[in-house]
Amino acid sequence: RDIGAQSREMFNVESVEVTKGPAGAYDGRGSAGGSINIVSKSPKPGSFAEGNLGVGNASYKRGTADANWQFSGHAAVRFNAMFQDAGVPGRDSTHQERWGFAPSVALGLGGPTRLTLSYYHMETNGLPDTGMPYNNPNFVPRTDGRPRTRLPGDGSPLKLPRNTYYGLVDRDFRKDSADVATIRFEHDFSPALKFRNQTRIAKTSQDYIWTQPDDSQGNLYYGMIWRRTNTRVATANTIANQTDLSGEFATGTIKHKYAFGVEFAQEKSENDSYNVATGSNRCPSGPGAAGGYNCTTLYNPNPNDPWAGAISRVNNPTNSKTNTSSVYAFDSIELNKQWLLNAGVRFDRYSTEFQAARAANGTRAEYSRDDNLFNYQLGVVYKPVDNASFYVSYGTSSTPAGSFLAQGSDGNALAPDRAGNRGDQLAPEKNRAFEIGTKWDVLRKRLALTAAIFRVETTNARIILEDGLAAMAGNKRVDDIELGFSGNVTDQWAVFGGYTHLKSELRNNGGS
Repeated sequence: RDIGAQSREMFNVESVEVTKGPAGAYDGRGSAGGSINIVSKSPKPGSFAEGNLGVGNASYKRGTADANWQFSGHAAVRFNAMFQDAGVPGRDSTHQERWGFAPSVALGLGGPTRLTLSYYHMETNGLPDTGMPYNNPNFVPRTDGRPRTRLPGDGSPLKLPRNTYYGLVDRDFRKDSADVATIRFEHDFSPALKFRNQTRIAKTSQDYIWTQPDDSQGNLYYGMIWRRTNTRVATANTIANQTDLSGEFATGTIKHKYAFGVEFAQEKSENDSYNVATGSNRCPSGPGAAGGYNCTTLYNPNPNDPWAGAISRVNNPTNSKTNTSSVYAFDSIELNKQWLLNAGVRFDRYSTEFQAARAANGTRAEYSRDDNLFNYQLGVVYKPVDNASFYVSYGTSSTPAGSFLAQGSDGNALAPDRAGNRGDQLAPEKNRAFEIGTKWDVLRKRLALTAAIFRVETTNARIILEDGLAAMAGNKRVDDIELGFSGNVTDQWAVFGGYTHLKSELRNNGGS
């Protein structure tokens, strides 16, 4: 689990695996809509080196390198690196520079005992894109006699030249960094029994000040925009260890392929922010120098305005910590060539803590909660012919309070919400999914055709009742139809595509 907020990159990615639907048995907490498993590049037998260079408009420059060297019969090293510097086509000022590298070494390749050590580092530094304001229909009149220039809008984005940019070059920034170290040990006791232990230590950080063209104060109806700031100084640290056994055996004519494992993880995060002197949000002095450039014109903002306000670190963070202990087991059972059953179960002992920022009297409110999360997955596959299959599956997931350690949008936060409801008093949200689908391999198994229908239900979502109290009593549902194709239609042409139709429904969202 990679909880830290960061910019993602592809230069060290071997493959991306997507699990759809509640996947608590596979991935633990959360995973209500699915999960993404990013598989990193690792050393392999043989030696090779390759690189790519790219240039384009908006000052786009990018280079990547991938080299693998086998230095003995069973050992190899691999090194990947990347550099990119680019703007955004058609947008003024905004840009991002990023660079990273990922060395790894593997010992025992091709043998029964293998050890892989890897490290990943990436940094980004750029000027964030602030976007465009909306034509806010909530008109707030002024009393200083300034003439109004626009009528109330309909809430749609304003139609402005694409290059219009409301940020400030000398104030705004965004910096991300990620450092991830992984040790993986594997041993094959036999072709039918394999052992794996892996440990990961990771730290990510995110630091930014970026301007939001605020359209909520009525300034745009007088031809002005307030340069509201969004700020963040955050770090996330993770240490995790996972041990599993996998293999296969037969009971008579029935074949089993199984996996059993345990996992222990600790995740910590700290979130702080900046104090930025942005003036009054009602732009009393108008745009430009009179208001310290905290307000600008709606149609002609200048990102090079000489803003000279004060910036200081708040130094009053919030802190989160989560300890998770897990055990899981899966079995894929082949009854015969036509029928396949699969089942998985996972138990997580989830313990989380949250410390709020200091109050005016210097105290910090603390919240904590412990939960036992039990999730499972069941499926049946029927293959009437060699190139076709039909399946039915059912899966569950759980999202406990504070699941994202304040690193993303959390519908069931551990801390109090705006109504003062404490998240540590609320049970985990539960999700379940039903799915029926089919897959056909056609054109001599060169092209795969898929179709599925499914329903995802949340039967105890967090909602606010009429009396203002929170309760795990909401009901949400998503129904879906999905069609897809991928493969080769000829030796020269590969194709892929699909169609998805989602119908979502809030069946009980609280309130009156």
